[in-house]
Amino acid sequence: MNPSPWAPPYGQEPARYRSFPLKVVVFTWAASYAVALAVSSAVLVATDNVDLVEGQEPRWFLGVSALALWVPFIFGLATVSRRYGSASFVRDFYVSFRRSDLVGLPIGVASQLLLVNLVTWPFSEIFPERFAPELVEKRARDLFDNATGPWLPVMILVVVVGAPVVEELVYRGFIQPGLNDRFGGKVSVLIASIWFAGVHLQLVELPGLFAFALVLGYCFYRTKRLGLSIVAHVAFNATGVLFIALF
Repeated sequence: MNPSPWAPPYGQEPARYRSFPLKVVVFTWAASYAVALAVSSAVLVATDNVDLVEGQEPRWFLGVSALALWVPFIFGLATVSRRYGSASFVRDFYVSFRRSDLVGLPIGVASQLLLVNLVTWPFSEIFPERFAPELVEKRARDLFDNATGPWLPVMILVVVVGAPVVEELVYRGFIQPGLNDRFGGKVSVLIASIWFAGVHLQLVELPGLFAFALVLGYCFYRTKRLGLSIVAHVAFNATGVLFIALF
């Protein structure tokens, strides 16, 4: 039986990370990512969208591509949990919450509105053709503009709920603890943040995503739980969607 997702009382938290071997972490991530790419490519070939232009994807593509990415990772985590852990997502990937995790709401909002702009600003001054504000926002605006009618709730579900939960499970709940055993807590935050930002494959978004990933990594490092980082991540993405919708 899975334990409750609510954290134990103060003083009863685990003294250190429970982690999986780093080689298992790296292999599981790489295998899951490879399967996700293969499935996405197969969907594009099957639907005759091989020459898909970014920003002009079919409306169904966001949901399908999200599932193609998430399912292999969730399956990979579940497999590792059964083979090397306790077979419980809650226990093995630190899925627990406190009411105090609601402080993640202002953390996420401030990160979206202030932190991202602050760290991106020097790049936009030095490389204006690559880091102009409209380029930083382009992918989010393309997603929003393409999500009309009944596809808008799908976009919100994917971006505001699904992505934060899955990404926190993978990068903070799985990868960061594995790095911690090899490199220590602070270095593991740094490496996991670079990993998280780089996998988005968007140079223009890299400074902001890296800075925000440091915030998320520190939240997890301090609490040894995903509750705070998940709430902050949800608030960050929700603020981005709302900003695009209003402006």
